[in-house]
Amino acid sequence: MSAVPQQNEVPRIPLLIGGKLVQSQTTEWRDVVNPATQEVVAQVPFCTREELDLAVSNAKEAFRTWRNTSQGARMRIMLNLQKLVRDNTAALAKAITLEHGKTLPDAEGEVGRGLEVIEHACSIASLQLGEYAENAGSGIDVYTLVQPLGVCAGITAFNFPVMLPSFMFPIAISAGNTFVLKPSEQDPSSTLMLAQLALEAGLPPGVLNVVHGGPDIANGLCEHPDIKAVSFIGSTRVGTEIYRRSSEHGKRCQAMMGAKNHCVILPDADRDVALNQLVGAAFGAAGQRCMAASVAVFVGESRDWIPDFIERSKQLKVNVGTDREADLGPLVSPGALKRVEGLIQQGVDEGAELLLDGRGLTVSGYENGNFVGPTVFSGVKADMVIYQEEIFGPVLCIVSADTLDDAIEFINANPNGNGVAIFTQDGGNARYFQNRIDVGQVGINIPIPVPVAWFSFTGSRGSKLGDLGPNGKQAVHFWTQTKTVTARWSAHAQGVNTTISMK
Repeated sequence: MSAVPQQNEVPRIPLLIGGKLVQSQTTEWRDVVNPATQEVVAQVPFCTREELDLAVSNAKEAFRTWRNTSQGARMRIMLNLQKLVRDNTAALAKAITLEHGKTLPDAEGEVGRGLEVIEHACSIASLQLGEYAENAGSGIDVYTLVQPLGVCAGITAFNFPVMLPSFMFPIAISAGNTFVLKPSEQDPSSTLMLAQLALEAGLPPGVLNVVHGGPDIANGLCEHPDIKAVSFIGSTRVGTEIYRRSSEHGKRCQAMMGAKNHCVILPDADRDVALNQLVGAAFGAAGQRCMAASVAVFVGESRDWIPDFIERSKQLKVNVGTDREADLGPLVSPGALKRVEGLIQQGVDEGAELLLDGRGLTVSGYENGNFVGPTVFSGVKADMVIYQEEIFGPVLCIVSADTLDDAIEFINANPNGNGVAIFTQDGGNARYFQNRIDVGQVGINIPIPVPVAWFSFTGSRGSKLGDLGPNGKQAVHFWTQTKTVTARWSAHAQGVNTTISMK
């Protein structure tokens, strides 16, 4: 944390409150750092509680009219937003790469996945339909109204600064809610840019607000009496606390958290497809994805392919994210670098075999960057820290299994359930696997099984708190409440009825 910056030193990132960019009056600021150079590219405020209250107050006032805005008007704003995001993909990706470090092609792909959700929100009129039953009883009609909750909030992690907010506010506000968003303080600029595009698309003042800060502001959102629902995507440690605080304060909450995703390679798989896909899923974005394939389970004779996998991993190019030929860029911060390298050493100390060591990597011209190359362990056991911890770096743990059943048993014993994949050319094996694996999202010859936006994100077990996930039908249910109306209109007076019958 640093003191208030002097004028003209570096850009100061504003808050977005009531439709206006507002400079925070806080005395606490955090440097936003380019992870490839350690250059301070901006400063982000840790806003005051008064500023948080002001954002919520604006959202509450805006809800009075926004909730009754026609579905058609809300859809047209989403249509405008999807065009603006598409037109500004390059600028959004550049901001992601500058502050996060991921490669430009990967950043552009992130914007595209966020765009899917915005496009899905353009169908809110059909997504928010109720039900109607005429003459459910004699002269009695029963129908449901799918209504917004009120002021909602989202808290996002650093690893997808455009996609994760897109998992939250487009569906929430198109359903008639208003929103307060707290992006990660590590790379907030692209998130704020996305929110500004939403205003340009036609959102009225106060419908979408952005505040910045650390745990105090996140906790303030969970505890604020005027906020009805909180969505969180990030680490298990933080997500557990967010869920606890939100629940204790009577709020609906979804917390999508940590993972240890497995990728099963069967001997009948297409060797080139399986190994190339595994390389990309394990090391893309420098492993900083909650859906990264961080454990490979080689079954039977496929274990003979491990040396080939190592050779393919060695071919990846590590460089600054603006190099379009790079396969992975730096980790987000020096702290992340220190943690990842420390866990690699712990794996060595625990007796795992280090087949490929990415530590100590220096990129010419970017000697201060937070770079780690692809790293591979074999002989990994379930009680090792490198297996139990989500490393969140370009580190793959290899486990061996004699049979598919052994692989399933091993994976199901892990407490997390975000995602799993299998590579096979046998449909029977694939169906057997998807039926017996206890993980919420399954990929068959797909290494990162994040579904398209009109299907829900269904991570499970230790990777999720709350009944409903982002995207698809579950998101619409999460951001709305159902009101059931039972009505009778009669031209004649009715006699007294002391029963509960609807005849």
